[in-house]
Amino acid sequence: SIINRRLVRKSLDMFREIMDDEDDSQYIMFWNNFGKYLKVGVVEDDRNRKDLLPLLRFFSSKSEDEYVSLDDYIENMKEGQKAIYYVTGDGKEKAAMSPAAEKVVGRGYEVLYMVEPLDEITIESIREYKEFDILDVTKEQDLKLGDDDKDEEKKKKKEELTKEFSDVIEYLEGTLSGKVNKVTVSDLLTASPAALVQGAYGVSPTMQRYMKAQSVAAGGDDQGLNSMNQAVMEINPNHPIVKDLERMVKSGEKDSEETKNFATLLYDVAGMTSGYDVDDAGEFAKRVMALMTTKARDDGAGVQDAVIEEKTEEQDPVIEVKTEE
Repeated sequence: SIINRRLVRKSLDMFREIMDDEDDSQYIMFWNNFGKYLKVGVVEDDRNRKDLLPLLRFFSSKSEDEYVSLDDYIENMKEGQKAIYYVTGDGKEKAAMSPAAEKVVGRGYEVLYMVEPLDEITIESIREYKEFDILDVTKEQDLKLGDDDKDEEKKKKKEELTKEFSDVIEYLEGTLSGKVNKVTVSDLLTASPAALVQGAYGVSPTMQRYMKAQSVAAGGDDQGLNSMNQAVMEINPNHPIVKDLERMVKSGEKDSEETKNFATLLYDVAGMTSGYDVDDAGEFAKRVMALMTTKARDDGAGVQDAVIEEKTEEQDPVIEVKTEE
């Protein structure tokens, strides 16, 4: 109705007036109290979405504890940057820990943090802003990094790395069957040995937890979400952990329990830093303990095995301690 449109227009003018105030704290206070309603407006109000977008605020990899707008992000873009990047996570700290984020942060690009399910729903409803595509770095897609002239060169390099690490890829896909959709080599990871990313139409870990909670609350079954959301595992060919796994696989140790635990731990750590939950905490603890025990033996530390003799009617149990040198 005409009255409704006038009220909306009047409200938007008031929001912009607060945003343009010289005292930034006024709009920060407004955003902290009413920001979620503006996000819902972006999702649901097609007519006014364009006017609402400049009002959005997010944390980013360069802003620390300060909010940035989409216009701030574009103004601070690296020369030649072709897209706006974001990463999802349960809170700013976990989003910053994401291995997927380092694929662009390590190259000097800023990444926006989507720290709650509503953030993700909002940003996915936008797709682009001022002719810049908005891309999720945790998705398996072209992130539009670097020069177009080097695309062919990068493609060739990746093919060479995939061939070089084909034994590792095959082993991981076999060992992690049912947990990952596939394993690929990434030349974008820097500090992390591996990362879990979703396909182009996949659902982030944060959104998966939200959907599961909604399904359980409604009395439904959440098991279907796991089967349709197997992640893609990306490995860093330059990381010592991946190189060590390659050595174990190629040296004939791939059938050992130690190598299997090593590979599964690589998946576990990639999952946790990428925002996923560990499926079985007990089994995860066993793998960590096995790795620690192996390390202690390799370092020459004594491992004490306590053997308790059977108790007889005449004597108390005797504990015999044996030390391996």
